[in-house]
Amino acid sequence: MAEASGVPVGVAVDGANRNDFKMARETIESILVERPRPTRRAPQGMCLDKGYDYDEVEALLREFGFTAHIRRRGEDAQKIKRKAGYKARRWVVERVHSWLNRFRRILIRWEKKAETYLAMLHFACGIITWRAAGLLG
Repeated sequence: MAEASGVPVGVAVDGANRNDFKMARETIESILVERPRPTRRAPQGMCLDKGYDYDEVEALLREFGFTAHIRRRGEDAQKIKRKAGYKARRWVVERVHSWLNRFRRILIRWEKKAETYLAMLHFACGIITWRAAGLLG
């Protein structure tokens, strides 16, 4: 799931038994919104959790012109040990996953075809984006 400020902008589907980082290319390529070209003065960051802490993901982000912000494995545990009252930070993509889990049709996959499931994901992402835009008032 790729998102901008908590709003999903790209989706790729695969089995739950596949590591997240292996879907990084498909997810980035699924972004339909035209991106401005990143420059030194206006870089584009990509925040990822520790499931993407691999050299090949960093190389992929450089290829697409993103500045990588990847939570390293064990980083939260070290901060919790050092700082009393520190709570682990929940990454934006995890928040979007939580929002998607509120759609029962997505939480439990009933569709046999991947295309139908992907259509439902796009529909749910559209609703999330619509709500985030504040169009409901």
